[in-house]
Amino acid sequence: CLTLERLTGAHQGIALFDINNPATKNALSKQLIDDMREAINEANNDNDIRVIIVRSKIPGVFCAGADLKQRLKMTNQEVENFVISLRDTFDQLYQVPVPTIACIDGPALGGGLELAISCDLRVASKSSIFGLPETSLAIIPGAGGTQKLTRVISTGLAKELIYTGRRLSAEESLQYGLLNYVEENYEKAYNKSIELSEAILKKGPIAIRQAKQAVNASLETCLLYTSPSPRDS
Repeated sequence: CLTLERLTGAHQGIALFDINNPATKNALSKQLIDDMREAINEANNDNDIRVIIVRSKIPGVFCAGADLKQRLKMTNQEVENFVISLRDTFDQLYQVPVPTIACIDGPALGGGLELAISCDLRVASKSSIFGLPETSLAIIPGAGGTQKLTRVISTGLAKELIYTGRRLSAEESLQYGLLNYVEENYEKAYNKSIELSEAILKKGPIAIRQAKQAVNASLETCLLYTSPSPRDS
């Protein structure tokens, strides 16, 4: 379902998390999540990997969200355990010490969007669609959407998307800050992801890791501690 590929030559330092399960349109199955956790662990232990691109190997398909057919066969406890595992895996992806880029072509809905916003940067083709439709099924986003989306776009817009299940086009997503770039098609979105990766590779690797850690920490930290005291003024 998901494999880790290390690029070589001029692109050495870039790793691909390739999702490839056409039968389910890359739905989030137990196997896919197990593969992702394994790839994350491998990347975390390889200092030669300096940028990760998360992409689908299938043009027009990014991630169809939860594997509902598999979920129908689960008990309530198994569903709960799977959602916890899914959320934990996406959190691990979010915390990977090197920059991560989601390369998107096609729908990124529900868990597919939660996967994308667990990455640092997002590049998409103009035909991509984004949304969190869970409330239409009388549930809420369970893999970090309610927390991470507000770190990417405004709280008001995040609430609107979650409350209404509204879907955004790629151009709307770019306008709202959900995407960094919109490209014409799958190939150009991948090429842009490579271009961004190459720009990152030219910078100091330790500085990049520290910058990511600092930016992520700033989203969890009160800024008051940085304010000078009156006696320092």
